[in-house]
Amino acid sequence: MTSPAKRLDFFERYLSLWVALCMALGLALGKGAPGLVDALRRLEFGGGSQVNIPVAVLIWPMIYPMMLKIDFGSILDVRRQPAGLAITLFVNWLVKPFSMALLAAWFFKRLFLPMLGAELADQYVAGTIILAAAPCTAMVFVWSYLTDGDPAYTLVQVALNDLIMLVAFAPIVALLVHGASNLVVPFGVLLASVVAFIVIPLALGSASRFALLRLRGRVWFEERYLAFFKPVTVAALLATLVLIFAFQADNLLGKPLHVALIAVPIVLQVYFNSALVYFLMKRFRLPHSIAAPGALIGASNFFELAVATAIALFGPGSGAALATVVGVLVEVPVMLSVCSFCNRTRHWFPSSPLEL
Repeated sequence: MTSPAKRLDFFERYLSLWVALCMALGLALGKGAPGLVDALRRLEFGGGSQVNIPVAVLIWPMIYPMMLKIDFGSILDVRRQPAGLAITLFVNWLVKPFSMALLAAWFFKRLFLPMLGAELADQYVAGTIILAAAPCTAMVFVWSYLTDGDPAYTLVQVALNDLIMLVAFAPIVALLVHGASNLVVPFGVLLASVVAFIVIPLALGSASRFALLRLRGRVWFEERYLAFFKPVTVAALLATLVLIFAFQADNLLGKPLHVALIAVPIVLQVYFNSALVYFLMKRFRLPHSIAAPGALIGASNFFELAVATAIALFGPGSGAALATVVGVLVEVPVMLSVCSFCNRTRHWFPSSPLEL
């Protein structure tokens, strides 16, 4: 019997549309109520910190529910099939951010420089590097589901990426942004962003998961507690996008071509990294249930963390923040095309399933 086609839910299926609508609403707010937008922009945790209070408050309801899904005990199971994880981690941390830095520097500081100017070129380079240095967490479960990926192995990949992000994200961003642009990254602010948007929600998520699973059981935890946060997360994401586009209203309306230009290296980098992981998995004869989610997690991004970090480092009205939001705009259509390719090439891989 043929199994029913797998589909995204209503929000996930039209994420690009929601981002476009948030862009329109944010631009209208930025031009129609500039005084209100300016007041919101000036709300910071301490003078000159660049950590915008409204955005920071909205980021937490997006990141904490993601961390609730991570079961770090599953990492021990990786010993049964280490090659797939090694390939994914190699591309995520040794290829992806560095290839993005090269692509961004070439496009923004050479090819597109006459249209952007040096200052915005540096900002866009920084934003795309921040985006590439944050591997995907929550959405990769959706992409894995659509390609019949092994859910246990996908969980292992996500859990290890989160642990590596604790120590690797800040140094990689600082090194590549400084090397590929004329910007100086305040490492203290970057480290504070990692603590605020990775360490604390990860610790709270892990503690909550452990306590609630013991007290209320897995069914209640997954069907009631996690389900409660889904509409909250959606609302927080959309509100954050509206604010960011409102902060960016003057830049966007004065330079509408920039969104399309920012998307070019992001899209190329997604296809490059997903293809690299996928064909390395094929070369090592790993099953499709590992290869497909590995390719997808190697291409997708933890855009909530990227947006928060770009705002903390360069401000909510910066070009870096805009570049991270463009990543959200292109994510769904591009990743769905990668899912489609993986599903059409399932016959390239051995059919033996992985048991964890």
